[in-house]
Amino acid sequence: MKKIYLSVIGFALICRLNVHAQTTTDTLGGKKAPSLYTPLNEEERRIYDPRDLHVDEVNLVSSYYWQTGDHSAIQGGIGSENVTDFANGIDLKLAWGDPNFKKNSITIGMGYDHHTAASQAWVSKTGASRTTGDRFYPSFDYTVENPGLRNTFGFGAYYSGEYNYHSLGADIHFSQKTASKNGEFSAKLQAYFDRVSLIYPSEFVPQSTTTNSGGTTIITTASGNTITLGGDGEYRVKRNIPTSPRTTFDASFGYSQIISPRLQIMFLADVVGQNGYLSLPFHRVYFNTAKDTIEKLPSNRFKLPLGFRANYFLGDNIILRAYYRYYEDSWGIRSNTAGLEVPIKISPFFSISPFYRYYDQTAARYFAPYEAHSPTDPYYTSNYEYSKFNANFYGVGFRIVPQRGVFGMQGFHDLEIRYGHYAQTTGLASDVVSLSLGFK
Repeated sequence: MKKIYLSVIGFALICRLNVHAQTTTDTLGGKKAPSLYTPLNEEERRIYDPRDLHVDEVNLVSSYYWQTGDHSAIQGGIGSENVTDFANGIDLKLAWGDPNFKKNSITIGMGYDHHTAASQAWVSKTGASRTTGDRFYPSFDYTVENPGLRNTFGFGAYYSGEYNYHSLGADIHFSQKTASKNGEFSAKLQAYFDRVSLIYPSEFVPQSTTTNSGGTTIITTASGNTITLGGDGEYRVKRNIPTSPRTTFDASFGYSQIISPRLQIMFLADVVGQNGYLSLPFHRVYFNTAKDTIEKLPSNRFKLPLGFRANYFLGDNIILRAYYRYYEDSWGIRSNTAGLEVPIKISPFFSISPFYRYYDQTAARYFAPYEAHSPTDPYYTSNYEYSKFNANFYGVGFRIVPQRGVFGMQGFHDLEIRYGHYAQTTGLASDVVSLSLGFK
């Protein structure tokens, strides 16, 4: 397992540099300075605003994930599913006020993953394809809160890019608290516009071709790239791997309510629609005739998840966080998720959070294992993500929030380490360890 570390001292020094605007002129124009005991009138509000742009918080997350299994979709439902993934992300939140006392914030995120996957080697029949990959995913969010009207509004944008997949996303979000502030309705509309690179298993890729015209040689490679060799020795490469679009629209709704000082609940609902190329071109399917082909799935999918959360404060040191979700989609999958996390405060600055999550699902109507599909089936996949299975995920988290900051650094607000183990009845198993650092 790779050794993982972050330079927390360097980040702490950065995060403690909150820059506040200064001026050498008298912004009050000779008027009486506002008193802490006297409300500002409208004129004073326009000329005096103590809430300048500042770094509100910085969050760093680093995780290492490793997985084993023997149902690779690239090999038609057999073969190694061994995967490792090293992920790092940072979120920087800037905040400021305005003359109308609204609270504004901008959150800028940046993430990077590096993974290895044994099954990737078998995109080529010879097992010679590369087994590593990288993903880069920045994000942006702007939110404004109006305390007077008890609501928030904002929008965000995202990008995720790797060798065979590129995604652009955007959202708008809104929330409204009730007059008593004990209840809150929230809504979020998201859209993703993706491009899937059509990288096929090697046996389905056309052979390279070479043509000659007027002293120029044009080579079309198996991947679709063209190489032009001019008579004067000029060498040009044009990359031309085709792509296919995929779009996703998601409407998320939630309502939270404080029932009592100890009990809070929340209802969740999503409506998700997808259309476009929903298969993956490098996933094989083997028919019962022993002949293989490329995975084929419908070009549209509808998803409906419904969820419920409840937090109960059991005394001063224990919280019960329960979660349930029911899910169904137009491909025939039905699933249930139930989870419980119990943060236990050992001291005012240290807590332990054991957690457990159970999951089960039915198989999609288009799934069948290796060499079980018929050539007459209209759709087919041997990706075990769509199979029937049960799963258990459990682990523990450790969090410290020292009064004087982690390691005595005032800006280093909190540190959390979590470990989880996941196991499916299909034989897939994985482990993940993560480190989260918070600066304020």
